[in-house]
Amino acid sequence: MPSVHPAGRGPAPGDAPPGDAPPGAPGFHDRKMVLEPAEIRRALTRVAHEILERTDGAGDVLLLGIPTRGVPLARRLAERIEQVEGHPVPHGSLDITMYRDDLRLRPARALGRTEVPGGGIDGKIVVLVDDVLYSGRTVRAALDALNDLGRPRAVQLAVLVDRGHRELPVRPDYVGKNLPTSQQEVVRVLLTEVDGEDAVLIGGLAGTRAGGSRARGGT
Repeated sequence: MPSVHPAGRGPAPGDAPPGDAPPGAPGFHDRKMVLEPAEIRRALTRVAHEILERTDGAGDVLLLGIPTRGVPLARRLAERIEQVEGHPVPHGSLDITMYRDDLRLRPARALGRTEVPGGGIDGKIVVLVDDVLYSGRTVRAALDALNDLGRPRAVQLAVLVDRGHRELPVRPDYVGKNLPTSQQEVVRVLLTEVDGEDAVLIGGLAGTRAGGSRARGGT
């Protein structure tokens, strides 16, 4: 999924996507950095410790990242938890493409990958991981996808950025940074594994207007 969202990551289910505008592309203007690499590292370290505290050592935790940028975030969290606890934390990816609620409007989509570690999700505490939480529609799709894989003991949500503007009753369990935004603003997450650098940027998108079209998206 693209990572541009007046609001979050790529176009979310039910949202009309603006396209994937790179930071320097026309249309993504007045951008400023709201999280630098060191701040992202600290945020992920804090989230990892919170997961440990809330799950009694993460012994039954399975981290599933939502493509694209949720996958490397899940891997980073797993590495941090392992450094503290000394045992590996299973992690993988959960593709939600076929569960999106805008498929009938935009049926041509590239499929991502679902990779679940051996043992599956039954009885596990599954932590869904994504870069930006916005409307909540991507999370709804992820829950539907998860339901087809098995029956976890519990499902939690970890996001790097929560920018608000929920359209569904979704609340994250772990948040790297709460970032108040307007619906006309774009939040773009960059990760080294995908983009060659770590940063969270916010800016405007040409063509948006109050009460009108917006580059929407996000989890």
